[in-house]
Amino acid sequence: MAAITAELKAEFHHFSGPLPPPEALARYNEVIPGGAERILAMAERQSAHREALESKVVNANASSQKMGSTYAFILSLVAVVGGVWLIHDGKSVTGLATILADLAALAGVFVVSRSKQAKERVQKSKALEQARRK
Repeated sequence: MAAITAELKAEFHHFSGPLPPPEALARYNEVIPGGAERILAMAERQSAHREALESKVVNANASSQKMGSTYAFILSLVAVVGGVWLIHDGKSVTGLATILADLAALAGVFVVSRSKQAKERVQKSKALEQARRK
């Protein structure tokens, strides 16, 4: 009886990023003519799509912040004018309370906003530091 021997061989290749390494692209071209070009075109389309979405998000956020600031200014102006009108109408305590409450609310929003921005900067700084270590 003859002995049957078999040799098993396994390979595992890993890459990260939008494109495979050049050797893999060359092998794609061997299997599918023009396959590497199709993969490159797909990566370019995906990149352009992602950049367009990011641009829309940034523009929408900037517009939203501008509108929020505008509405906050108008609302504060109305509150201050209302307070001045109440003072003029002989209701000094109510008018002064209205003006002070409006200013306190504006200061509170400013402080909370700055605090939140500082926390976000710290988180991003930590994330960048961790990414650099890898």
